[in-house]
Amino acid sequence: MHKTVFQPNEKGFYGDFGGAFIPEMLIPNIEELKACYLSILASESFQKKYQQLLADYAGRPSPLFKAERLSSKYGANIWLKREDLNHTGSHKINNTIGQILVAREMGRERIIAETGAGQHGVATATVCALMGLKCVVYMGEVDMERQAPNVARMRMLGAEVLPATSGNGTLKDATNEALRDWIANPTDTYYLIGSVVGPHPYPDMVARLQAVISSEIKIQLKEKAGTNLPDYVLACVGGGSNAAGSFYHFINDESVQLIGAEAAGLGVDSGETAASMACGDEGVIHGSKTYLMQSDDGQIIEPYSISAGLDYPGVGPLHASLKQSGRASYLPVTDREALDAAMEVTRLEGIIPALESAHALALLPRLKFNASDNVVVTISGRGDKDMDTYMKQFKL
Repeated sequence: MHKTVFQPNEKGFYGDFGGAFIPEMLIPNIEELKACYLSILASESFQKKYQQLLADYAGRPSPLFKAERLSSKYGANIWLKREDLNHTGSHKINNTIGQILVAREMGRERIIAETGAGQHGVATATVCALMGLKCVVYMGEVDMERQAPNVARMRMLGAEVLPATSGNGTLKDATNEALRDWIANPTDTYYLIGSVVGPHPYPDMVARLQAVISSEIKIQLKEKAGTNLPDYVLACVGGGSNAAGSFYHFINDESVQLIGAEAAGLGVDSGETAASMACGDEGVIHGSKTYLMQSDDGQIIEPYSISAGLDYPGVGPLHASLKQSGRASYLPVTDREALDAAMEVTRLEGIIPALESAHALALLPRLKFNASDNVVVTISGRGDKDMDTYMKQFKL
């Protein structure tokens, strides 16, 4: 039996990973959130509003689709959890609906967020428009260029989108800018973090809000296949929120193999990669101890991935703990493998996935299945936002 810690202790540690390594000026904000988030999430009023918005606004439950042609090719029952069909086009809406209700309960009127691929930014701008709250989104200038349609969506929704120009202008740098903003505006501002990263209690709160994914998988698989436990759950991992949500209700069921796909970029030995668990060491980033790509003197190594949402030098502490314990495994997937997987599912099933999700699909040819296996792959987002990249790569 693996010794797995998937609920953080009172200091926010999943075993060796997690915590809240934060500037002194942010301690009151974090302590306030720590003191109230669990009671808010558990309250009847929160749950009633959250479930209502998930159903009537986000469009949940998202379907669990039997991919017959993929199943035939890989000799197993391949199920696709269709988070791409949620409102705003990804799993991110599950988290933003929950956190905007927390922010409103705490009396905050200004919301800040970071975004990489833009999906979290769009989801945050969406719920801010819904609730009538001011929204500021930080996005790396490189990501703003390669995800221009999402920038336009955020602005149309009323958000102010500010470029992060430091570093290599991607998700890490956007997160840095959001944290600076929060330090400067601690009293009226709520930081709506988009993944299972950052200081405690964010990794736990986001995992709890995304756990709706695995909760639905259990119910849907029981209806469709007669069992509520798949043999495999596959999901892409950047910070790791869709994977955390997909794994959450299966962590204590040892029969379920949990496998994450992290972005290898041009290869784990290329120097152009974002595979922090394959290439990283223990370190602290954005308030959390985790696996981190860093130099010998502790400087963060700039990550690279063709996928803006996976272009992050660390990973959520829950995943670090799952890896260390052996309960979950994480495989690096290159840009090329992801692109090939995206084209395969598009041509075989008529589903154009986000580049992030394509990394999870790229695990299928890497694994050996039995004919009776039920394999769930989370399609975390739709491919509209990546059409410019697909057009260039496939010369469409």
